[in-house]
Amino acid sequence: MALNKKTAGRIANRALITFAVGALPMSVLASEITLTSDDGTVNLVGEFLEFKDDAYAIRTGLGDLWVAASKVRCDGDACPVIHTVPAADIVTTDIQIAGSDAVGLGMMPKLISGLATHLNVKASVAADQTDGVMLTSLVSDGVIGNYHVTSTSSGDAFATLLDGTAQFGMSSRRIRPEEVTALRDSGAGNMIAPGQEHIIAVDSLVVITHPDNTVQQISLEQLRDVYSGKITNWSELGGDDAPIAVIGREAGSGTRDVFEARIFGDDEPTLVDGAMIVDDNNKVAAQVNADPTAIGFVGYAFQQDAKPLTLINECGMAMTPDAFSAKTEEYALQRRLYLYNRDEVLDASAQSFVDFVVSQDADAAITASGFIDLGINRRAQPADSARALELIDHSGDDFENGVIAQMLEQMDGFDRLSTTFRFNTGSSRLDERGAADMARLADYLATQPDGTKVRFVGFTDGVGLFTNNHVLSQGRATQMMAELQEFAGERLATLEMDASGFGELAPTACNISEDGRAINRRVEVWIESIKS
Repeated sequence: MALNKKTAGRIANRALITFAVGALPMSVLASEITLTSDDGTVNLVGEFLEFKDDAYAIRTGLGDLWVAASKVRCDGDACPVIHTVPAADIVTTDIQIAGSDAVGLGMMPKLISGLATHLNVKASVAADQTDGVMLTSLVSDGVIGNYHVTSTSSGDAFATLLDGTAQFGMSSRRIRPEEVTALRDSGAGNMIAPGQEHIIAVDSLVVITHPDNTVQQISLEQLRDVYSGKITNWSELGGDDAPIAVIGREAGSGTRDVFEARIFGDDEPTLVDGAMIVDDNNKVAAQVNADPTAIGFVGYAFQQDAKPLTLINECGMAMTPDAFSAKTEEYALQRRLYLYNRDEVLDASAQSFVDFVVSQDADAAITASGFIDLGINRRAQPADSARALELIDHSGDDFENGVIAQMLEQMDGFDRLSTTFRFNTGSSRLDERGAADMARLADYLATQPDGTKVRFVGFTDGVGLFTNNHVLSQGRATQMMAELQEFAGERLATLEMDASGFGELAPTACNISEDGRAINRRVEVWIESIKS
């Protein structure tokens, strides 16, 4: 895992500039000064505002900036006379964050600003969208943390963690086994341990076209054929007679990795010759909006004004991206967004950052950035819902039909929560998101009125006999109910809980692929509908 030259240059040229929102006190008559660093990375001209906590406050076209005095030379009549402190006596907390542009450009500015609000300190973000570098500081009586975010690709998250140039890696895909091994061998610890791997949000990849394009939907098979070059004209998809301009992402992009893994499966991805390759989500959306013949894929937060296409999966299920389907992870092109850190003791600022990012306090910042937080939503399950109608139309033997009738009866008067627990094949072991969801569910249910009915409902994939799957699903649901009760203790003692299992009924994905089967192995949480 080696950094590309562009990324290495971005990290090497970070300037230690700090930012504070709001107007600064004019304790000295504003005059022009020039601040210059010895290595040339800082060369700022602006109005001097004040000198405080060993930093210059200067007003520039970027806004009001704090610049550490230890890093620059001040020239100009307004430069204050200061007493220098030996560098060895200066304590600066610098937090380096590198990796996915989806997380870095799309979410991190709001997260760091949200952290400032949470800590009741000042913060501001200055971002160079072209260079992908963001510099932010949290300021109270003095600078309490400088946050340097370099947004490139998910692959660089693990390269910078490996070479020690970043404390946190941002990724729009899960770490690969070979990356886990390399980091473990370097002394970084177990990167998939709960203290080092953090799911911070979920996301849907959205396939987008120009707003004037007449095509409304596309199947996953058609999407594969478009990106591999088998389909080259919009008329083959029911649209106008025009060539398709394919927009893709650069190699190493986590967004591209997730897209290709879902579209091409175990086959080697083959991108059509002539595809335009761009290096971030914003550029994909801009290109699609500028070209009536273009097609591209972006994270949910980056659609801009492009038109999203409805996806049709292998079983003919139509899927439109929304927050609920992203939280339940039942949309065809869904993904998790991650933050990783090495197994090392974090300083106070770094620990405050990661604690905030994985907490419910960060939900508002994640939502404000256009991504989908891990908070709990609820959705009604009326008798005319698609799920209920599919169950009514389903036909099986007498035992299966009896289970269908039981499920329809239990759905009546209950909403589904977005919290959904998933398992590995044939087991009752939760996946990596389960522990975080357990804590959030306990907090949510603790706010419900006494006597509220809560139902844990298990499902399986389509592998095996229906009778066996019925037993397995019941066992998983009972296990999850017991685990929650043990986790929450007396906090949920006033709620009424039960557990049911319905085997392979009501699949939310296709059972013909391992990805689809993994989505179907789940325990849902239903809650008594709010009475009007």
